[in-house]
Amino acid sequence: MSKGMINKIIQGNAEEILKKIKNNSIDLVLTDPPYFLDKMDNNWNHKTVSNITDYCNTIKSLPPGMKFDKEQGIRFYKWYLKISKELHRVLKPGGFFFSFSSPRLYHRMASAVDDAGFLVRDCFVWLYTQNQPKAMSLNHFIDKLNTNKKNKMMIKDKLCGWKTPQIKSCFEPIVMAQKQVSGTFLKNMMKYEVGLINSNVKIGQNMFPSNVSSVQSIDALMDKYFLLPKPSKKEKGDFNIHKTVKPLELCKYLIKLTTFSKSTIVLDPFVGSGTTALAAKELGRRFIGIDSNKEYIEIAEKRLENACGRDGASSYRTMRTEMPLFALPR
Repeated sequence: MSKGMINKIIQGNAEEILKKIKNNSIDLVLTDPPYFLDKMDNNWNHKTVSNITDYCNTIKSLPPGMKFDKEQGIRFYKWYLKISKELHRVLKPGGFFFSFSSPRLYHRMASAVDDAGFLVRDCFVWLYTQNQPKAMSLNHFIDKLNTNKKNKMMIKDKLCGWKTPQIKSCFEPIVMAQKQVSGTFLKNMMKYEVGLINSNVKIGQNMFPSNVSSVQSIDALMDKYFLLPKPSKKEKGDFNIHKTVKPLELCKYLIKLTTFSKSTIVLDPFVGSGTTALAAKELGRRFIGIDSNKEYIEIAEKRLENACGRDGASSYRTMRTEMPLFALPR
């Protein structure tokens, strides 16, 4: 792996860039890949998606992700299997792989990750209550029926409230996978400094780390066990046009939970607006970000530069060298 990749956001195709990274050199992969839903495949154009404003008014203007096509999941599985195999190769033994998913494609993602050789350890759930329902009424179709107005009104009355099968989505699943450790957990940790979780990392009101999290208040009991700090207004940035920005504290939580050393390298092959890279940077870890979209890379770099100026830290491009934390023979 070229040292020039460390603490950089690299523009290019993830499948090609990953081939340039050495075997067993990455500590953690944390990413939110394109889901291969309508208008949101690995070649999606942010301008096309951002300009969609008609919401469920006409069938030709379905929002991204609404169109249902079983082939979407099949295409996604085949593509993500190739990506996951590369990620399995570059991760150190015991290294973790977190991948955000759409609920309806989680089974495809988990299967691709599993078939690539990973051990699927768990499913993390990011809860939220504020989301736009995508279900549609059938009035548009009823209006086109070859019948009189009275019959159309009767049908509409009978089907009042009945909509297409799309429940309001209030969670996002995250695959938690791990590359097989080399030997015992102890030997693997002493050699590679990965493979265990840090139970000192708390969630909610000083609770043991959980596979459920929320960054918005729900109620006292839920908040006690699962609440992470709410994103600040400055976190995203007024210049950020990315549609699926992940909460910084959620990414920091996953990084702290599974990385041991300041020399850790966190890889995000679909870095988008840079939340994973920013989380790694703020925790003192190193990172490699990859994205094919020039506009998103510029946003990610601006967020990183703003963070450097905000906390007085050195430039995110600065290289970092540290002594191993384990002094015992390996």
